[in-house]
Amino acid sequence: MVKNSHKGEFVRRAAVFLDRDGTINVEAGYIRDLQDLSLMPGAGQAVKRLNDAGIPVILATNQSGPARGYYPESWIHTLHDSLSALLHQCGAHLDAVYYCPHLPDGTVPEYSLACQCRKPEPGMLNEAAQRHGLNLAESYMVGDKSTDVEVGQRVGSKTILLRSGYGERVLSGEYQWKVTPDFVAPTLVEAVDWILADLALKSLD
Repeated sequence: MVKNSHKGEFVRRAAVFLDRDGTINVEAGYIRDLQDLSLMPGAGQAVKRLNDAGIPVILATNQSGPARGYYPESWIHTLHDSLSALLHQCGAHLDAVYYCPHLPDGTVPEYSLACQCRKPEPGMLNEAAQRHGLNLAESYMVGDKSTDVEVGQRVGSKTILLRSGYGERVLSGEYQWKVTPDFVAPTLVEAVDWILADLALKSLD
């Protein structure tokens, strides 16, 4: 939270929530080899622009690999450490990372449950907002799936659907379900352009 010097009170900040696969890194299915983890073109620079603008960047991603028995939960941490290293090479960083390892019909009992964190359920975004003093109504959710758009809408954030990853299949009706985002962008690069322009307009109000 930041202090409002005029009123002496704390104001919750806007943030940008990002999906992972197909948004920041190239969609490569369930990644079992770090060599398959690579940034989307321009993604590192796009995250850096948000960092430089002082906007919190929060990763919020469904990662059901452990529930499907593909790999242990510790592998998700390894992937996120590697993702952070790739972003660091671009001078960028994530302010926080949230992930959901659950799946209602998974094969590993420990993770096979209906939870409040798997998108489009809002648990990850709500937890991040509480922990980091974020204003969800002023924030943005960016991703390539219908679940990303719906979770943003559930918490009152503006939503951006990317055409990268699964986005084209969502738009064509071939994947998940039809959604109506606030904006459709080719990649994270154009999404950040739109977010920064939108925030600039808000600052003039």
